[in-house]
Amino acid sequence: METDNRKNENKEERKSSIFAAIVRDSIARMTADRLIGPKLQSGEIRKNLVEPQWKCPSCFHLTKVDLSNCQAELLSLAQNPNPDRVILQLHGGGYIGSMRNAYRSFAGLYNELGKGINVFTPDYRVAPEHPYPAALEDALEAYEWLLRFGAQPEKIVIAGDSAGGGLALALCLYLKDHGMQLPEGLVLMSPWTDLTASGESYETNFTKDPLFGNTRESMIYNLDYVGKEDPKNPYISPLFGTYAGFPPMLIQVGSIEMLLSDSTSLAKKAKEAGVKVRLSIYEEMFHVFQMGELMLPESRQAWEEVGKFLRVLDRRRQETFSQQEEEDMYE
Repeated sequence: METDNRKNENKEERKSSIFAAIVRDSIARMTADRLIGPKLQSGEIRKNLVEPQWKCPSCFHLTKVDLSNCQAELLSLAQNPNPDRVILQLHGGGYIGSMRNAYRSFAGLYNELGKGINVFTPDYRVAPEHPYPAALEDALEAYEWLLRFGAQPEKIVIAGDSAGGGLALALCLYLKDHGMQLPEGLVLMSPWTDLTASGESYETNFTKDPLFGNTRESMIYNLDYVGKEDPKNPYISPLFGTYAGFPPMLIQVGSIEMLLSDSTSLAKKAKEAGVKVRLSIYEEMFHVFQMGELMLPESRQAWEEVGKFLRVLDRRRQETFSQQEEEDMYE
């Protein structure tokens, strides 16, 4: 019976790899197109994307909040909302793309995985019109807004993908440097932590990355957000920050991303500083593959891992357990 189970698991893994390969090939074909490719890789398409108005499912309630320089959205359950915990979601987009409908869907997933957890998503200002420190200022105000309206730092999780993941780290570095209480945990999907593009995977995965590969003109080389600042500023490239005292992190990244080393180097540095880090490298996966949500098997697995991470944070608040016991919670 055990052998049969292993065979079934292997079959499922092969199915997942085939499905993922189809998506990877589709992305690679688009980026190779002489007309669409450069606009996709540079972020021009992402920046100028026009989407239909998002229809909020009846099970949720969406509240729009005006911050000083941007608008934010609070997604909560329409019935019996859970005001006890909240996720501050910082969207990706290379610091040049604003919020899109995918992040409203992400908010719904976070809500479900967190058993009704509220999700607060600021549509922070982006470059080139608003270079650094605009995004950080807006993220900080969003965090302070949550505190002002009763959220406790030890029950706030900050989540972000790509630039949003880097911004989540930059925000925590700022909070630490200014004596403010840090959040309960961090969920980081393919975080962009090194805007100097100096990591080894920028070379080793140059021909493998289906989205950013084979060009130096992609958005990961775009310095519009950096402006006249030093790209090694930890509030811009958080990889160069110090992590002692940081909350637990879940870091997810694809093995063929040019930004792979942004995650692996971050994980190494944070672990050396005594931070609890769960680094998950998804084989043959591309940048922010979690956009596949529940349709792509690898993406579904990643979101399930996010749910488990949130449950581990819940238990950590209530009890002490060993590293092995924590690992068992992810099984």
